[in-house]
Amino acid sequence: MAGHSQFKNIMHRKGAQDKKRAKLFNKLGREITVAAKMGQPIPEGNPRLRAAILAARAANMPNDRIKRAIESANPNSGDANNFDEVRYEGYGPGGVAVIVEALTDNRNRTAAEVRSAFSKNGGAMGETNSVSFMFAKIGSVIYPASVAGNDQMFEAAVEAGAENVESDGETHEIATQPEDFITVKEALEKKFGAPQSSGIIWKPSNTVSLNQEQAQELFDMIETLEDSDDVQNVFANFDISDDIMEKLMAS
Repeated sequence: MAGHSQFKNIMHRKGAQDKKRAKLFNKLGREITVAAKMGQPIPEGNPRLRAAILAARAANMPNDRIKRAIESANPNSGDANNFDEVRYEGYGPGGVAVIVEALTDNRNRTAAEVRSAFSKNGGAMGETNSVSFMFAKIGSVIYPASVAGNDQMFEAAVEAGAENVESDGETHEIATQPEDFITVKEALEKKFGAPQSSGIIWKPSNTVSLNQEQAQELFDMIETLEDSDDVQNVFANFDISDDIMEKLMAS
């Protein structure tokens, strides 16, 4: 989680997200379609769809595109799409464990793209479950420490149904079971407003420290992976120092 957030922070500083707006909407649309197909096509009765729509709105995705994505889940729709959920695992530079989540309509194409991203950036794709045992899949809701004291946040999170709260002086990270994520998130939003970030994540049980060269190579690999239309999320168990982060952001 920490490593993934560090990468996102660096790429945001470099303005990369602005260049990938259309690609982001495509990824959000796929998640909405899959969520609608797996459950009811209405957000009130489908927590995953509700979460997908909230993420799309947070990214300023137009309502008509959200509507079309939901309609694409209908097999009778002329715009129907079939996407499979696929997870890839492997190791990146410095021995970092990497999990890649994808939604694809062509497994062979996606596997080839992911394998290429690993191999061309000092990594190697492994078998399913080769690294996921080093992570826990959780719902994560993060608030700045300034919104509430440790005790206040802990009490509110537990009352909402969360499993744990970790506070480090800068942020509060509330952990939930994936199926409880939306309920907890919405309860906390009513009390504290919108969180700094939230989502269903793979949180590592330990992290690997990287030097500047390894970190740059890993970020290049993650950026290549996330540039794929099929890849939804990338998680890695790395950690880098503030000094190296500053150098990477300046480069």
